[in-house]
Amino acid sequence: MNTNRSQRKKVKVLVIEDNDDHWTLMEKAMANSFTEAVPVRVASADEALMLLEDWLLEEWEMPKLILQDLYLPDNKDGLSFVRRFKSMPVTCNRIPIVMLSSSSIHADITEAYQLGVSSYALKPTDFQGWITLFNDLRFYWLETVTLPTTHYSL
Repeated sequence: MNTNRSQRKKVKVLVIEDNDDHWTLMEKAMANSFTEAVPVRVASADEALMLLEDWLLEEWEMPKLILQDLYLPDNKDGLSFVRRFKSMPVTCNRIPIVMLSSSSIHADITEAYQLGVSSYALKPTDFQGWITLFNDLRFYWLETVTLPTTHYSL
């Protein structure tokens, strides 16, 4: 797809990240390399679920992608979010989740996929790594895959 970046549609991205330093890096990197994203950040799984429940009433507000930290502050919170999210109505629970984590522990990765995350990526260790990650995410989620159309209930 050879679409001019300035002509691409903006997409809402829900970011669930409890670490302010990571969020600062993510926000700057997204502004640099995932310019179509309109990030909405929350710092906890509970905040994310409340926001998603509100958006269920206004389905056009639903994000196209969720970027979620696994450790919120521990992996039980991140995995609990995925379980609870997947039990939400279909208009919501099909939104792809990209799990971002510093953990390369096999059990964390396996459980995240078993619960239904779409992708699991290790958090970069420097700003250039974040730029690369968001370039890759933008290319994959906006140009490579085709996501189902959202159907609004009346």
